Amino acid sequence: MRKQQIAIFALTLWLFIVTLYMLISNRFDFELFFVLFFIGILIILQFIEPNYVKPGYLRYIRYLIAMGIVIFGIIVAQKVMEILGLEIVL
Repeated sequence: MRKQQIAIFALTLWLFIVTLYMLISNRFDFELFFVLFFIGILIILQFIEPNYVKPGYLRYIRYLIAMGIVIFGIIVAQKVMEILGLEIVL
């Protein structure tokens, strides 16, 4: 099995576990799901990334990580504004 196949299997298993736990606890929150999905991607990428050679597909994954960080920042900003009692309608 190649590293990419192992990574896809691990991420699928991670998302299945997260989804199952959210459904069992009757609390499915899309924001929490995204954060746990993003953490799973970052951990798996850390394991499959080669040490000395940078494959071409890694550049596109970096763009995906950058978009995830932006979305994570938006989620954090919304939660902080919710705590402060401020509201911005998008």
